[in-house]
Amino acid sequence: MIGGMTGVLVLGGTAEARALAAALIERGIRVVSSLAGRVANPRLPVGEVRIGGFGGPEGLARWLTENHAKVVVDATHPFAERIGTSAVTGARLAGIPLLRLQRPGWQAGPGDDWHWVGSLDEAADTVERLGERVFLTSGRQGLSAFARLTEPWFLARCVDPPEPPLPPKIEILLDRGPYHVEGESALLREHRIDVLVTKDSGGTMTSAKLTAARELGVPVIVVRRPYRPEAPTVSAVSDAVDWVLEAVCSTN
Repeated sequence: MIGGMTGVLVLGGTAEARALAAALIERGIRVVSSLAGRVANPRLPVGEVRIGGFGGPEGLARWLTENHAKVVVDATHPFAERIGTSAVTGARLAGIPLLRLQRPGWQAGPGDDWHWVGSLDEAADTVERLGERVFLTSGRQGLSAFARLTEPWFLARCVDPPEPPLPPKIEILLDRGPYHVEGESALLREHRIDVLVTKDSGGTMTSAKLTAARELGVPVIVVRRPYRPEAPTVSAVSDAVDWVLEAVCSTN
């Protein structure tokens, strides 16, 4: 066992965060996984879990100090901009090392018709010139950006029911991944989708829709990832495990 009482805070909510927590606990590392609490029934990692915000970077730094955390791993969603920024500042204020575990972004390939935009508002501006029946996979909290569009019809897939404002012509599909190409293709055909809107989340859990769109010739509007402060970053869970083990050994 290495550092059984050494605290590692994993800022989670992603599949990578759950895999990291499991791998570290197997190695005898004490892990606390923090979830934002925005999903009603989240997939929980093994080990200790806390749900809710910290109250900004100062609150995070205070929690890290009071709970004797030795390292922080930010394994949040690439679009969790606020916590991503707070993590860097909070770890610095607490005087402990931070690692960002972030899946690589998606890359367009041959046959893809992708239209990159900088925000959901810009995505809404782009929708009407590309299609009339829109598949929205950008999350329930971003649907308000499309509420002003009165002509297109929307199919919005969310984990939890969204709150208004919403587009006037919309159908809500409550579901969560992972998804498969066959199912995504069938969904696009069934609803006669002619444009897909997504964020550059990366990873394989929800990438099947991109393959389906390519095969069916459906254009895709892709929202770029927001800025995050620079931090040491890895994309593989195994590399994050190695980093944590080395950091824990150096602080013991």
